[in-house]
Amino acid sequence: MTVKGKIFLCVAVLAVLFAVAGSVVLGRYYVDNRKANFTSDYVLYVYPDTELDEVVDSLQSGAGTIRPKSLKRAFAKMEVAENIKPGRYVVKSSSPSIYVARMLVFGWQTPQNMTLSGTIRSKGSLAKKISMQMMVDSAEVASALNDNAFLARYGFSSEDVFGLVLPDTYEMYWTASVEEIFDRFKKEYDAFWTDERISKAEAQGLTRKQVSVMASIVSGETLKAFEYPVIAGVYLNRYRKGMKLQADPTVCFCFDYKLDRVLRKHLTVDSPYNTYKYVGLPPAPINVPPKACLDAVLNPDKHGYIYFCASSAFDGTHKFAVGYSEHMKNAREFQRALTKRNKERAAAARQ
Repeated sequence: MTVKGKIFLCVAVLAVLFAVAGSVVLGRYYVDNRKANFTSDYVLYVYPDTELDEVVDSLQSGAGTIRPKSLKRAFAKMEVAENIKPGRYVVKSSSPSIYVARMLVFGWQTPQNMTLSGTIRSKGSLAKKISMQMMVDSAEVASALNDNAFLARYGFSSEDVFGLVLPDTYEMYWTASVEEIFDRFKKEYDAFWTDERISKAEAQGLTRKQVSVMASIVSGETLKAFEYPVIAGVYLNRYRKGMKLQADPTVCFCFDYKLDRVLRKHLTVDSPYNTYKYVGLPPAPINVPPKACLDAVLNPDKHGYIYFCASSAFDGTHKFAVGYSEHMKNAREFQRALTKRNKERAAAARQ
């Protein structure tokens, strides 16, 4: 082969090698930057102490990584190991490797819903509900709920903090701090208390905080939402007459909700929350009242009822009365039904 031929061959070989190398580079670029690398959508949680290997394993088992080497290259390129941010990340099946790497480095979180619902009667329960859905620790939330200096920023204290929290669904970043969570509570609190609601509170002769206290009593009396306005009307009638509210839930609060039944001996407990002993509203809410209870106090049914007791139907509803004699008739009816039901249950248990 001539010199010229050898040179031509070398050039041809180099051209082929460059073409192959180029195709490999372009192929990897396409695979890493454009091609979907997961079989299913997956929510990835990254804690401050999460190691890169844990992230890779989690993606493999949860999202079903199709090309692990592609993910490894993307993570190395973005230096994910050194720059990963804690957060809640939604990995789509359509996501390429590089997008997930960038997501973890730049902290492109997807907000999640933090839902506060159901009966919340203690700070511990509230702290637990929050920590189960957010990255914050329950002890940190509980500490904030008892920190008067911290709560003073929002116009509340450790005693009346239940009035700040409105049961709802809050869209937030999973990594939100305790302060950010409480900032959001205050924002929703201020949004709830429109000028119209404030005017309605004034019409009832109550402040916003007093509405929360009354609503917490209503919430403690029934699980039937349609009864909220009726029961709110009963307590407002008593309140305006200067009567003792005599609300069993306030007595239960005095005993940390550990009573199976409220008995006569429990009614003498010396506490400002005992509405059988002291006239007027308790100092603060006895639970976290739902918005529907707050609105029931602001828009109560107008009636003359002063008394109510549980229905003998045992369906969670109540019977209402204007006069005491009528109330006692309803109460005796309930007691007879309760005695009968207890005897039937005892007989069934012996069989």
